[in-house]
Amino acid sequence: MTARYAARRRTNAIAMVLSLAATIFGLGWLVLILGALLWHGFGGLSLAVFTQMTPPPGSSGGLLNPIFGSVILTVLAVVIGTPIGILAGTYMAEYGRYDRLTSIVRFINDILLSAPSIVVGLFIYEVMVAPMGHFSGLAGGVALAVLVIPVVVRTTEDMLMLVPNTLREAATSIGLPRSLTIRHICYRAARAGMVTGVLLAVARISGETAPLLFTSLNNQFWSTNLNAPMASLPVIIFQFALSPYKDWQSLAWTGALIITLTVLALDIGARALVPSGKQQ
Repeated sequence: MTARYAARRRTNAIAMVLSLAATIFGLGWLVLILGALLWHGFGGLSLAVFTQMTPPPGSSGGLLNPIFGSVILTVLAVVIGTPIGILAGTYMAEYGRYDRLTSIVRFINDILLSAPSIVVGLFIYEVMVAPMGHFSGLAGGVALAVLVIPVVVRTTEDMLMLVPNTLREAATSIGLPRSLTIRHICYRAARAGMVTGVLLAVARISGETAPLLFTSLNNQFWSTNLNAPMASLPVIIFQFALSPYKDWQSLAWTGALIITLTVLALDIGARALVPSGKQQ
């Protein structure tokens, strides 16, 4: 028994060392990437970044129009995708929990969660951009909405499944219809988790470039027309990072830093909602 116990301790020690080494290896690359991003990004950060348009080569400028375009596209995607995702998740958790249709929708939703975003961009290009004959901000918003929907569906279903059935039974016992039970009882109990899902969906689409290259493309000028090409921060970063101009490369680093800080803030906000929901 003593020899077997010693062998198990050695195996456990080896496994712990390997796990720790893998963790340090992964975190090391993450630290290097974030360090380079902070070093180059903060170097180009100034008020002009948020107040001036994207410049031609050799001129000073900022990222006002792509930042505005990204906000518009993200808001449009959330407005389109969130209601669809919540309604689908509600049906799967409350009305059709054991239906065959729910299993099919869940399977398709899982595929969409892992599908490459460029495939979504190509799909929207075929169904919207090609028939319209031009790129547009509307097509970009729809492409991002397709990425929002599966995240919201999954989180909505999971959060509603966690609501105790005793709450539904108590509401039913006083004659409350199922629709009102869902709206006033289930949604209220799962509100923090559902909002977290929306924030995570926004964080996912914040840095998407491939779908926008096939849909909204880009616009070097200020534009609020959703029926025309629209600038976005990920596309500008992609184009400026590949350019040979130092000023454009500096703006690309700064844009990447802005997206990273935005996603970090959204993730922190999503995590902060969970304990507040438990306290309620």
